[in-house]
Amino acid sequence: MDRGKLAREYFMKGYNCSQAIVLAFSDRMGLDAHTAAKLASSFGGGFGRMREVCGTFSGMSLVLGMLYGYDAANETETANKKLHYARVQELAARFRAEFGSIVCRELLAGKAKEELKNGANADGEQVAAMLSDSAVPTPRTEAYYKKRPCPDIVETGARMLEAYMAELD
Repeated sequence: MDRGKLAREYFMKGYNCSQAIVLAFSDRMGLDAHTAAKLASSFGGGFGRMREVCGTFSGMSLVLGMLYGYDAANETETANKKLHYARVQELAARFRAEFGSIVCRELLAGKAKEELKNGANADGEQVAAMLSDSAVPTPRTEAYYKKRPCPDIVETGARMLEAYMAELD
C-alpha cells in the first residue's frame, strides 16, 4: 500500500491535510474512517484554518502518538514521555528539512510567492485567499489544487511518516 498516494487521494476528495494523513494510517491505528476523520478534523488549515502548525504535520504527530505514544500521567511515564517528545521533534526536523517549515502560513506563503513570481494571478486574489485565516474554507476547485502545495506535502508527509515508523519498528 502506498500511503503517500492514499493520503493524496483523501486530500483530493476534500478531506483536510490532517484528515488525509490520519485516514491513510487509520488501519494501523485500528480506527474506522469516520472516527479517524473526526479525530483529525480540527487540525486542517493549521489548526482550524488559523495557519499555525501544518495539518499534515499535526496528522503525522497524531498517528505517531497513537502508535508510539505514552498513556499515563504519572512519574513512571517520564522516560516514555521524553522518548515520545524526542520522536516528535525528530519528525519535525525531517519535515522542516524537506519543506522549510512546519507552519502552515509559511508553507503557503512560499507557494504564494512562487505563484506571483511566475506572473500567475497578478492581482493577488488567489494569494490572499490562500493566506487568509478566515474560518470559511476555500472552495475546492481545480485552481485551488493547482495553487496549493498541500497535495504534495500530504503525499510526501505520509511517505516520510511511513519511513520513520519503519525505523521505529
